[in-house]
Parts: sequence; C-alpha cells; structure tokens
Amino acid sequence: MSAQHIYDSAPLGSLITFSNGEPRPPQRFTRKLRAWNDENGMGRLVERSAGHSGRFASPATFALHLGNYGSQGIITMVVRRIYTVTSQLRFEIADQPKAGMVRILSRRDGREELHHLAPDFAAAEAWAAEHRYHGAVMEEVMTPDSVVPPVRLGRAA
Repeated sequence: MSAQHIYDSAPLGSLITFSNGEPRPPQRFTRKLRAWNDENGMGRLVERSAGHSGRFASPATFALHLGNYGSQGIITMVVRRIYTVTSQLRFEIADQPKAGMVRILSRRDGREELHHLAPDFAAAEAWAAEHRYHGAVMEEVMTPDSVVPPVRLGRAA
C-alpha cells in the first residue's frame, strides 16, 4: 500500500508495517543493518495532519509511534516517525483496533492525534481521569472502519 492509502483509510490505533522492499542484511553488517532497520519496521498510527497550501505548501502527514524508552516505569523518550503521503516506502495494515475498544484523541487545525487506545470504556475513563488533555474526545470503535460520535471530556461550563 502507498502512504496516501494509509493516510486515507487506516483508522487511528492501527498497527502499520513499513518497508523499503530490500532484503534484511546479515547480522554481521551492523551499519547496513542499522540503516535497514530505519526503513523497515512496525508502529502504531497515532496522528494525522492535513497538508498546507499557500506560500509554503506541504503534503499531508501521518505519525507512527515506534516505542517508549525509559526505566523503572518512567518514560524518558517517546519515538515517533512522521511520514508524508508522498513517501516511497511500502506500508501495510498489520492490525486494526477491535470493536469495543475506545480511542482517546484530540483534533485541532486539521490534525488528529491518538493519546491512548483503551480496551473498553471504563478503562478509557480511568485513563482520562489520570491523564488530562484539553479538548480530548473518546470514540468507541464499532467496526474497524466506523466510530460513534465522540464524547467530549472535561467539565461543563
């Protein structure tokens, strides 16, 4: 699949594999293996951002969450990689969120970002109470392609 297809059709929270199509080099070639690992792997689709037109045009992008690093339960580094829809890499949807899961996300300025993917609504509410995001919404996954209208988090005015 192309990067444009992932941007258009993959639901947030999907596991996406990416590849340059080259075979994996032998373990003994450490530099080649490191370069190959940069262009081949898997991540969770956590963000979509619309492109910008005008004086400084840019294509639409999406971000894959590759991992968290830290120790003793403290995350010190979050690794995300951003791809444009014009990327030459090949992408595949490895897995999609299951029905009944709940996405906690935010939307602003043509950007959609997944903060957490919970197994059910009770777990999503517990996570949202602990991690406050301004303007966050909850979406229950009905099928891999559709969601119910979002539930806004926060206090009523």
